[in-house]
Amino acid sequence: MAVRQVASIHFKNFIAKNWSPQDPDEPQKILESDKSLVRDHILVFVAQLPPLLRVQLGECLKTIIHADYPEQWPHLLDWVKHSLQDQQIYGALFVLRILARKYEFKSDEERTPVYRIVDETFPSLLNIFNRLVHIANPPLEVADLIKLICKIFWSSIYLEIPKQLFDPNVFNGWMLLFLNILERSVPLEGQPADPELRKSWGWWKVKKWTVHILNRLYTRFGDLKLQNPENRAFAQMFQKNYAGKILECHLNLLNISRTGGYLPDRVTNLILQYLSNSISKTSMYNLLQPRLDVLLFEIIFPLMCFNDNDQKLWEEDPHEYVRKGYDIIEDLYSPRTASMDFVSELVRKRGKDNLQKFIQFIVGIFKRYDESPVEYKPYRQKDGALLAIGALCDKLKQTEPYKAELERMLVQHVFPEFSSPVGHLRAKAAWVAGQYAHIKFSDANNFRKALHSVVSGLRDPELPVRVDSVFALRSFVEACRDLNEIRPILPQLLDEFFKLMNEVENEDLVFTLETIVDKFGEEMAPYALGLCQNLAAAFWRCMNTAEADDEADDPGALAAVGCLRAISTILESVSRLPHLFVQIEPTLLPIMHKMLTTDGQEVYEEVLEIVSYMTFYSPTISMDMWSLWPLMMEALADWAIDFFPNILVPLDNFISRGTGHFLTCKEPDYQQSLWSMISHVMADKNLEDSDIEPAPKLIEVVFQNCKGQVDHWVEPYLRITVERLRRTEKSYLKCLLMQVIANALYYNAVLTISILQKLGVATEIFNLWFQMLQQVRKSGLLANFKREHDKKVCCLGLISLFALPAEQLPDDALGRVFRATLDLLVKYKDQVAEAAKVAEAEDDDDMDGFQTDDEDEDVDGSDKEMGFDAEDGDEADSIRLQKLAAQAKAFRPDDDDDDDSDDDYSDDEELQSPIDEVDPFIFFVDTVKAMQAVSPMRFQNLTQALEFHYQALANGVAQHAEQRRVEIEKEKMEKASTAAAS
Repeated sequence: MAVRQVASIHFKNFIAKNWSPQDPDEPQKILESDKSLVRDHILVFVAQLPPLLRVQLGECLKTIIHADYPEQWPHLLDWVKHSLQDQQIYGALFVLRILARKYEFKSDEERTPVYRIVDETFPSLLNIFNRLVHIANPPLEVADLIKLICKIFWSSIYLEIPKQLFDPNVFNGWMLLFLNILERSVPLEGQPADPELRKSWGWWKVKKWTVHILNRLYTRFGDLKLQNPENRAFAQMFQKNYAGKILECHLNLLNISRTGGYLPDRVTNLILQYLSNSISKTSMYNLLQPRLDVLLFEIIFPLMCFNDNDQKLWEEDPHEYVRKGYDIIEDLYSPRTASMDFVSELVRKRGKDNLQKFIQFIVGIFKRYDESPVEYKPYRQKDGALLAIGALCDKLKQTEPYKAELERMLVQHVFPEFSSPVGHLRAKAAWVAGQYAHIKFSDANNFRKALHSVVSGLRDPELPVRVDSVFALRSFVEACRDLNEIRPILPQLLDEFFKLMNEVENEDLVFTLETIVDKFGEEMAPYALGLCQNLAAAFWRCMNTAEADDEADDPGALAAVGCLRAISTILESVSRLPHLFVQIEPTLLPIMHKMLTTDGQEVYEEVLEIVSYMTFYSPTISMDMWSLWPLMMEALADWAIDFFPNILVPLDNFISRGTGHFLTCKEPDYQQSLWSMISHVMADKNLEDSDIEPAPKLIEVVFQNCKGQVDHWVEPYLRITVERLRRTEKSYLKCLLMQVIANALYYNAVLTISILQKLGVATEIFNLWFQMLQQVRKSGLLANFKREHDKKVCCLGLISLFALPAEQLPDDALGRVFRATLDLLVKYKDQVAEAAKVAEAEDDDDMDGFQTDDEDEDVDGSDKEMGFDAEDGDEADSIRLQKLAAQAKAFRPDDDDDDDSDDDYSDDEELQSPIDEVDPFIFFVDTVKAMQAVSPMRFQNLTQALEFHYQALANGVAQHAEQRRVEIEKEKMEKASTAAAS
């Protein structure tokens, strides 16, 4: 048997790898004749093999069906149909389940094959199902067959119900059988004693799948408001004939657990979901009401209480207890989570009938607990009562008379449990305190007491208490108005943190740390190096765990991402202290080195953010940091094109802040490597326009930062730009490519024009450019070059043409360029003025509504991910801090082809570049004066040919340029005096 098992595994792996190779260029390893031989024979063995081998064969079938059905294996369904009729039932159901599963999540036209599957097999399936359900004293094999039928049905209805089932007679046939299974008791005989084995036992599995199916039908057809007109009649029929009956069966099932019987957690959870969905529907709520008190106080509340299983896990494996408590996946199966959801939904939708009654019940438990002697205190019920109070936090904070009593409730019933002899109550007290940290405390001492109790919890002997305390601490840090409450204990707080991070991998731990760093900002400077060292160590531990577990949703992997995000938060908080970056770099280098390769695909974005900070804020870019450049280039060439916008930011930093090294280093040759990457990306016909947007931005970075030093690159870059421009469809990319031409003109107009003429494209390019400059949206705003930055680049490119001699730019062409420049300068001036007005209005808003700390609860890591930078309003240097985020934002397109959009101002104007120091109005005036000095006749011809409208515009621009000179001089003096003062 062992040899057969090894053979089946090898066969499965070979099929998985070679049946349909992922790379289309890879040669086929299996001949078509061999494939057809496998397809002809594999089905025969499904029913004959023992389960241990059948499961491997099932995986093979899955691979083959996904690749070949229906095109290369049209007769598969016929085989299933005949086998069902010939009583080869198990094999047929086994294969049909795999076939149906292929389409479980498919929608619309991809789902078409399901209708044929249902047509051909469901009539036989219903007959078989009917026979199986009516077998007296059925053996366990019958449960396996019914389970397969349920799974086939589930896959067929998951996304949408096949039309065949809308026939009331057909649907009723199925529903009677499902209700029969739901109502009948699970056989007692043969149930395993071990709870882990018992929940996987065949008949409980059948029960679970039946509840699953009925819940799915209820979510689809239980609410008439959600129905399309064609489904409405069916939904009415479902509600009238079945919804109430299912509810009754569900309540009877729950009664089993009330009387001490066994009900698997997943079944309990699914039933409670059905009941929660019924609360808002009047007809269903009316059916529920007579049994609500028993349900609430004798079934649901006991599920919320600490129980024997919790106690066992707490004592034997506290790490697993913590993991389960913070695992979203566990919540899907947990009766406790479903009970909390039910109570929350009940008081939200039917609060008038139930809130007071429920709170009185909870108060009764508090009272009984307080009055009982120590040895008889109902500790577990108190735990459930505290859980309920925490779960109802949002409702109680909004509802009188409870709102006014919350502080007293905390002092009376929660605070004493911080010193409870029972560990789980200390943990629950910390959790509940965290839920209520944001309420307005009338006595500041109470807030202080709760905060200090939670901090003490970080040193509790029991691990779950320490973890719940860290989780609660986050809320207290967010809610804290006077940071002096925390400042003195900050060093020991951080110590406790890292002790805990050495013990558990938990994302929430890292969130709390991020909140502290956010709150204290630059005050974290003395701890920055230690924090980064600890987080780096925690990151490596998490990665090792994640590799060992090899699960995508492993908490170690999530915590690893959290560690990197926290490092970014720290780097941001000390961004005005460049010397710290030098100290921190050796700690972070190994992470950046390893995670910029394929090993880091799961955390690539987070690592690139760290690289961006390190290359932007360090006093200079070290040789060690330069060693990361080739890694990013390799990744881009191989697999990381989706991260191109993120990679752009550090590449920009390397070129703009390390220009000398970029230009002079030949080993490696950075200029050549950049050219290879950009030319490869821009020539790749398989890439969408949006994929390559960062490429022209990088060419801009080179031309602007290396003025006069990369003449030999102008022609190759212009050539690939023109080629790509000809097949570009999206207007945003067209603008970026046209800006490469504008940047080249600003870099060196004589050289650029001669190259465009040599390539024979000068006329074509300029015609397209002027056409793009003239296109306007319905709002009257430019359709192209929407951002300030785009307009400025175009202005500088166009103005650079004025200096060309007549043989390169004849007079009529000069006049056309001159007019276009004036039009664009006016639009640029208007946009800058509008942006200043908006910024001023925002500043006024900030001053009006100075945020108190407790209104600021939402500023956490998630905002950062979205690219919103939550700086303090009074951060003098916030503009500089935002530069980095702005660099990323600058590379995000505006809503592309939206003609109606008035949103001509995007968030990305803060991209730093050498042209920030160039004022286009002053540049215009200075260039025109130079032209007048060199070619007075040409200048005279130009001005005489100008219409009065353009002459007036030119005078306006000249006046504005003088005004800008004064403003710039004033800004310089202010900066100088500020620098001297600091």
